[in-house]
Amino acid sequence: MTDAERPRDGPLDRGRGCPGFSASRAEKAHAGKRESLGSPFCFVAGRGRTADPLAVAAAAAYLGGTQVGTQVTQRSEPMFNVPPVVVATVVVLVLVHALRTLILTDEGDLRFLLTFAFIPARYDPDLIAGGALPGGFGADVWTFFTYAFIHADLFHIGVNLAWLLPFGTALARRFGTWRYVGFMLVVAAAGAFAHLISHPGAMVPMIGASAAISGAMAAALRFVFQPGGPLGRWFGEADDRAYRVPAASLKATLRDPRFLMFLGVWVGLNALFGLGTVAVPGDGQEIAWQAHIGGFLAGLVLFNAFDPVPRRVLDREPTG
Repeated sequence: MTDAERPRDGPLDRGRGCPGFSASRAEKAHAGKRESLGSPFCFVAGRGRTADPLAVAAAAAYLGGTQVGTQVTQRSEPMFNVPPVVVATVVVLVLVHALRTLILTDEGDLRFLLTFAFIPARYDPDLIAGGALPGGFGADVWTFFTYAFIHADLFHIGVNLAWLLPFGTALARRFGTWRYVGFMLVVAAAGAFAHLISHPGAMVPMIGASAAISGAMAAALRFVFQPGGPLGRWFGEADDRAYRVPAASLKATLRDPRFLMFLGVWVGLNALFGLGTVAVPGDGQEIAWQAHIGGFLAGLVLFNAFDPVPRRVLDREPTG
């Protein structure tokens, strides 16, 4: 074949005409499968090249019904790219609230709260004698977790879901399903413990997923601002690799101005609502801000125990 007969690189040259066209460009979140993120039509439009007559003819033959090379089918992307475990979390929270409001009677709902909400008085033998609260020893254990699945009203659950979706999604993409579930349960228990030591003997039940979500928020802040992370990119949409960047050390996180700014706003909001400066919709509802702080601190400190991404040997910290 002479040089005149040899086809030059043209629109069908996928290796060079479509930079980055590869099935290994990005990983699916929390799975070993891979998918193509390149444009499925990239091979019919070369970038910055002059169309070669032979390549144009080949493209026409392909589009006319004669297959040339490997056919690439367009993949449909979900409208909302939320991990299934986060969707399941939302569904469970909504179903529990629907059970209380639509199915249980007032008496049944009260017994449900006494059995599954977190009540500090349960752990004071001088106040609770002879099994006055239902559930016995089992409830002494499970209420450290089950209170997080219960909400007071639609406003309460709506606010928590609004915070859960972004931070829970970031955490689930990094941790995977079971690490995410374990982490959320642990930080929920940490929030309950913080409420217990700050309200000893209190009979008022504590409910809501806020402490667990605060823990997820703190954990996400360990990596979202990192170079290449979800919030560390100025241009382009973050793919799954952005959620797998090495996290900052706890020391570096506490010195990051972006973390400190976020922390200041978050603490300010808790102070406004928790101390009664701003009224919370509902009948006499109070914000258990101590539980929020307990969950947040636990998420910040325990992040490394659940993080599957290898850490840097030396964290780069700002100088000057």
